[in-house]
Amino acid sequence: MVSTSDDHVLIFDTTLRDGEQSPGASMSVAEKIRIAKALENLQVDIIEAGFAAASKAEVEALQAIGRELTESVVCSLTRSVRQDIDIAVEALKTAKRKRIHNFIATSHLHMKHKLQMTPDQVLQSIQDSVSYARNFVDDVEWSCEDGTRSDPEFLKRCFDTAIRAGATTVNIADTVGYTMPEEFTELITMLRNSVAGMERVRFSVHCHNDLGMAVANSLAAIKAGARQVECTINGLGERAGNASLEEIVMAIRTRKDLLEVETRVDPVSLTETSKMVSEASGFLVPPNKAIVGKNAFAHESGIHQHGVIKHRGTYEIICPEEVGAGGSTLVLGKHSGKHALAARLNELGYVLGNNALEDIFVRFKDLADQKGELNDVDLVRLIENDATDMEPEDNCVLSKLELSYLGEHRYQIITHLLIDGVMRSTATEAQTPVQALLLGIRTLLPEAASTTLNWRIVKTPSDDVLVRAVVKAIASDKKYVEEASSPETVFALARAYLAALSRWRREKS
Repeated sequence: MVSTSDDHVLIFDTTLRDGEQSPGASMSVAEKIRIAKALENLQVDIIEAGFAAASKAEVEALQAIGRELTESVVCSLTRSVRQDIDIAVEALKTAKRKRIHNFIATSHLHMKHKLQMTPDQVLQSIQDSVSYARNFVDDVEWSCEDGTRSDPEFLKRCFDTAIRAGATTVNIADTVGYTMPEEFTELITMLRNSVAGMERVRFSVHCHNDLGMAVANSLAAIKAGARQVECTINGLGERAGNASLEEIVMAIRTRKDLLEVETRVDPVSLTETSKMVSEASGFLVPPNKAIVGKNAFAHESGIHQHGVIKHRGTYEIICPEEVGAGGSTLVLGKHSGKHALAARLNELGYVLGNNALEDIFVRFKDLADQKGELNDVDLVRLIENDATDMEPEDNCVLSKLELSYLGEHRYQIITHLLIDGVMRSTATEAQTPVQALLLGIRTLLPEAASTTLNWRIVKTPSDDVLVRAVVKAIASDKKYVEEASSPETVFALARAYLAALSRWRREKS
């Protein structure tokens, strides 16, 4: 058991179990170990590292993680059957601190159509499985799946049964993200006040984000007395995902005046861990994602930039350094004002008078309308009256693609790439445009053969095709995820693939 005070909320991370259940998010054992160690470095209390009964690979991953971790509790999920518990016991045998997390559905809908069990059978299953698990570990959590759509009177009987059987943590799962904060508060308050023995156990919540309420519901649960929150890095999880760990931790930290609780999590590694999970899962973090998104501490509006230059607190309620984000970013684009431009030019060593700044600002706006975001090299070139569209950080850039259909299911692509500042071209043929493209890129960039590529089309509101490319460097077992859009799939794929290859080449050089 983890001993904490009443004002301490345990963070139960399920990125490696519920998060990995996101379609397409499977992770290797090496990636899981790396993430588990990062979570322990964050001082996460409990790490649900897998569902042991799911596969032999899950058992291997749980055992490997158990050998590596020393502080965090390692947990395996189990259904309410003895076979699952036996497999979990084997999977957790290497862990220094271990927990079995046992669950069963309690809503009428699930009991009737999925379990095909009566309420009395479910109660007996709770009694049998929790008491059986207590034969092997002292730390047993019990959860009611679809708890927020369950009959409240039946829930009371379920919680009472689990506590009597020996559960040390009891959890209510908003499995389909159905509840709202006010009704969740009422339900938790009712359970805590009416179930005997509740004072001896820790009350936990597990919220999904189907209606965008996962974090709000989790925080409402804390106000109602819950002292464990189940969550994931980046909000990863099935369907719309889980409650986001970084949002919960920083909400508690930032609004301690209202929530009056704390966690053990050290947030300085949140951004780094977010990137690690994104690369391992292949799920990009949206730029506007709270806390860890690229734009979370970025400002482009001239009004906002002026305010931040004067005092960061005008538009930032969290210091970016607090979550390892490095610092505020003044994005220089078409919405930016002269204050931000002058500030950045000063940092680059250019102190301009009003007339010179006015002239540069006019040309800056023209270029920003064409290109979008400008970087430091663009600014220097503006000063030198030599602005271009080339981004220096891209060491392999698509210059041009020429696609032709040759007949008889054969396509030719002439690929023109700018690689390390040198233009290179080649013509390749294949049965599909994508095959011809990949052959061309790997002909011009032979080192790309030591990587693997997975890609998929992501739906967008526009007519453009958005392609997500996941490049895996075989030697380092690292993943690089990029997106690009274009009206044509082959062009979007080329840009996304080359952007990912550029990152890989930069890191290994």
